[in-house]
Amino acid sequence: MPGVPTKRVTAADVARSLGLSRATVGFVLNDTPGQTIPAATRDRVLAEAKRLGYRANSAAQALASGKSRIILLVLPDWPLDYSMRTHLDEASLALDEAGYSLVTTTPHPGGQARPLWETLRPDVVMGMAPFTREQLAEIRGSGVQQIIPPVAAGEEGAVGDLGFADGPRLQVNHLLERGRRQLAFAASPDPRIADLVAQRRELARKTLSKQTDSGFVAEATISEMNALDQLREWIDQGVDGVVAYNDDIAALLLGAALRSDIAVPEQLAIVGHDDTPLARLLVPALSTVRVDNAGLGRFLAELALSAATGSAPPHAGPETDAHLVVRETT
Repeated sequence: MPGVPTKRVTAADVARSLGLSRATVGFVLNDTPGQTIPAATRDRVLAEAKRLGYRANSAAQALASGKSRIILLVLPDWPLDYSMRTHLDEASLALDEAGYSLVTTTPHPGGQARPLWETLRPDVVMGMAPFTREQLAEIRGSGVQQIIPPVAAGEEGAVGDLGFADGPRLQVNHLLERGRRQLAFAASPDPRIADLVAQRRELARKTLSKQTDSGFVAEATISEMNALDQLREWIDQGVDGVVAYNDDIAALLLGAALRSDIAVPEQLAIVGHDDTPLARLLVPALSTVRVDNAGLGRFLAELALSAATGSAPPHAGPETDAHLVVRETT
């Protein structure tokens, strides 16, 4: 009847339908190790379970095994841009293929929701950014044994950045190799990523200082409202190269340059970051930094699986490196 909930098919229902013992059916459905169930019997059980619409009780399995097969990824309050979506999609797919579910959560200051590491009891909690000491204490207090990274940023034993964080160094060195010496840094106005912007700016500044014993001629936050005026001001200051926080910011400056009849790259070279589809579609096409976000997602999944299963951690290969993509704006 409409509105009447359907009774859940249990292992006992499968056993009753086949005339087998509940124990035999349970061994098959739970893939219990050490049991010598004939292949023909196993096939019969699996076929009947499928016909009846049997679904494993994940809560009961998790209780019995101590494993939820859930990986909880804690995200900072960053915009879900192209790079992040690609990263998460690939990580989710790789984990799904291994029989695990990826769940994401973004804690907010002052939020009243109960943390998901308490309600889901995940096998692994991972952070896209280092946890605070308080967060680590809360996660460990909830009973989670596997946390990545396991220590707060700046503490002894903290893992350093992988190669994908090296993009600003590549941006600066490329502009210098192109003969540009009066460089500016173009930041994003999004307050949610202020820390990430600051990290990239600082790495770019250190690289420039090491190579030239000087810093940026100018720095500014770029938006649709000020891109045109800010670029004209930079040109008046003699700026001949721009390190942009990402491709979106670089695109704003490129559009402003074209509207102002500023020749790119002859008068002004611009290099972005992330190699989004936009970078390839712009005219002139945007030089940028490519990060293998799909490969990085797979690496993230492998790292989580190694923690969940106790296997050896993955080796950080080429997928964790940043690469310069030279196009027409430099």
